[in-house]
Order: sequence, then C-alpha cells, then structure tokens
Amino acid sequence: MTSSDRRNPQKGDPFSVRFTLATDRTIEAEARRTRRSKSAIVEALAEEATRARRFAGIGFRGDDASRRPWVIGSGLDVWEIVQMVEDFGSIDELVAETQLTERQVALALAYRDSYGEEIAEQVAENRRPVEEWQELYPFVRFGS
Repeated sequence: MTSSDRRNPQKGDPFSVRFTLATDRTIEAEARRTRRSKSAIVEALAEEATRARRFAGIGFRGDDASRRPWVIGSGLDVWEIVQMVEDFGSIDELVAETQLTERQVALALAYRDSYGEEIAEQVAENRRPVEEWQELYPFVRFGS
C-alpha cells in the first residue's frame, strides 16, 4: 500500500468472509498483538500477498508499521536496489560491480514502476543530508 493509499484510503464494497477457526484465531492474535482491527490485518495480508504474486521474487519484511518489499535472494530492499541503479548509472554497471543478477535488478525496477511513490519516498528518506540526520538523532555519531 502506498503512502497516498494510507492517507486517502478508498474502500471497496463490504463483503463477508468466513475463515477456518485456526485462521480466525491467528488473525485475532495478530490483531491483538498489533492493536489493529481484524479487517486491517486481513487487508494488509491480502495487499502483501497480491504484490508478492504479481512480482514473484518479492517478499516483505520489517515490523508491522514499516513493512517493506525486498528482493528475495539479494538481502536488499527494493528501494536499495533502485538507489543503486541511480548511483551506478546503469543496470549493466550495477550487475558487473555487485553480486546482483540482472533479473533481481529488473524485478526491483518493475516493482518501482508500479509503486513509484512508495519507493521514491524510501530513497529520499535515505538520501537525507547528514545535518538532517544529526538534528533528528543528536546522540548518534556520524563519520569518523
């Protein structure tokens, strides 16, 4: 789900769904653990599952509030690979200089093409100037 979707969620028509007792208990436990509604849990799981099916090789990780897509087998989040493509200037150069495969890079870029705002926000967050990070986290030492 992109940040604009989170800010302006458009809801579809309601429908009823009945889970097995075991699945319902799992969703109920997750709702309690995360202090979210069962509907919110099911919606988030469905969104991740849909994206993972559309982009075979993409998984999701992170805590509930900041789940993010990563390219399975690379150890890198999608935004990290996208930023690396920008920094290297070309896919060929990135593949030649790293252990990433052309398929992994293409997958990250395809995901970015569908969820551009989400990925751009993550890249921009990482590209904050050091001064901004120091203001946010004055107790962290930057550099040597």
